[in-house]
Amino acid sequence: MLPDRDFFFKLADAASAETLPRFRTGIAVTNKEDGGYDPVTEGDQAAETAIRALIEQRFPQHGILGEEHGNVGLDRDHIWVIDPIDGTRAFISGVPVWGTLIGFQSGGRARMGMMDQPFTKERYFADGEAAWYFGPDGERKIRTRDCTSLSDAVLFTTTPHIFTEEEKPVYEKVQDQVRLFRYGVDCYAYCLLAAGHVDLVIESGLKPYDVGALIPVIEQAGGIMTTWDGGRPENGGRIVAAGSKAVHEQALAILSKL
Repeated sequence: MLPDRDFFFKLADAASAETLPRFRTGIAVTNKEDGGYDPVTEGDQAAETAIRALIEQRFPQHGILGEEHGNVGLDRDHIWVIDPIDGTRAFISGVPVWGTLIGFQSGGRARMGMMDQPFTKERYFADGEAAWYFGPDGERKIRTRDCTSLSDAVLFTTTPHIFTEEEKPVYEKVQDQVRLFRYGVDCYAYCLLAAGHVDLVIESGLKPYDVGALIPVIEQAGGIMTTWDGGRPENGGRIVAAGSKAVHEQALAILSKL
C-alpha cells in the first residue's frame, strides 16, 4: 500500500500543530554547527517526531530519512524524506517562507512530495502524476511557465553566500543574464517555480532532505530539476530547477563548466 493525499495532509497537520504555535514567539535556538551557524529549534524536532510517529504507525515497512532524528531503513524500497522546517533562519526571523517538506521515494526516485506553509495556509503537493496548489484561494493544478530565454527569466536563490569561492563566479554568470533575481525564499522559491511565477532556482550545498519533497512538485508541474552537471537531484548538492527545458539548458550550459 502506498500513501495518498489524505495521509500527506495528516502528516502536514501533525507538523503544523508543532511549528505554527512556536512561530514568531522568540523560542530558543540551538546551533548545530561548530565554526558556523546551522540553527535548530524545538519546533524542528517536535514536528519531525510527530511526522515519524504517524509514518511508523501506518507504514512500518518504510524507511525514513530525516534532518533532526537520523535515518532508518535507507536500503528499503520506499523511503520518506523529511525536513520539518526548511528555512529555519526564516522561521526564527519571523518570515513566512519556511515550510515543512515531506517527500516519498520509491526505487530511489522521488515520486510524491509536499511543501506545507501553515502560516499562509498554503500547500504544494505532487501526487505522483500532477502537482497541486491548496490555499486561501482554492485548489488547482499548477504548471510551470514556458520561458524561452534566460534574458526573460526570474531567478531565485536563498543567498549568494551559500556558494563556495569556486561556485560563486559561475552562479553570477547566470545571474548576470536574467531579467530579475531575488534572494531569501528557501523552499518557497521552488513552489513558486512550480506554480509558474518563477523560472529558475539555483542553489548549492543542499542535503537530500532539502530537495526530496520538492523534486516531484517541480517535475509533475512540468519543470526540470537536476544537479549542475545534469544528474538526478535526489542526493542534493549543487541543484538547478527550471520551469522550461530552454531555460534549464541555457543555465546548465554555464553551470556545468565548473
